[in-house]
Amino acid sequence: MRLQETQSFSFLRLWALRGAMALAVLMAGCATPPPPPPPAPVVVVPPPPPPPPVVVVPPPPPAPVEVLPTFVSHALSAREYRRDAAGHLYKKYSEQVFPGKLPPLLLAVGVLDVDIDKRGEVSAVRWTRAPNQVPAVMAEIERKVRAAAPYPAPVKMGQVTYTETWLWHKTGRFQLDTLTEGQK
Repeated sequence: MRLQETQSFSFLRLWALRGAMALAVLMAGCATPPPPPPPAPVVVVPPPPPPPPVVVVPPPPPAPVEVLPTFVSHALSAREYRRDAAGHLYKKYSEQVFPGKLPPLLLAVGVLDVDIDKRGEVSAVRWTRAPNQVPAVMAEIERKVRAAAPYPAPVKMGQVTYTETWLWHKTGRFQLDTLTEGQK
């Protein structure tokens, strides 16, 4: 009987082992899953500060370029410059220059000092002998002197004051004493 007892005991053991395994499987299926791990702590990172505003500085304006005069005079004195200025006025107003010798009686004779700066611009006009009897002629001479600018730039003197005598005919034509052809 021993063999039979041993076999039955093994059989029971096998059944017991199987039952334990079935119970373990059953129990494992019913078990609740382990809880999820706690969420990682949320770290709030503040946004970076906005970049400083971009300041666009415009480039500085270019330095003014000094325009060199077109006409220049190489005169060394006011007397020499007077010829250059008279020639300039004759070119500017060639149609109003009295041709030939002037008649003995003129409407006006006036003496004018003209200040010319280094660029040939008129900076001042002063009468030293004004033809006060004909104010319209005085105004016309001053207008012509100013409108003729720029004069030849006195490059060797920097600036100049020259004196000119205007000989005005009743027709509105003139001659300058510096370049006059004289009188009859």
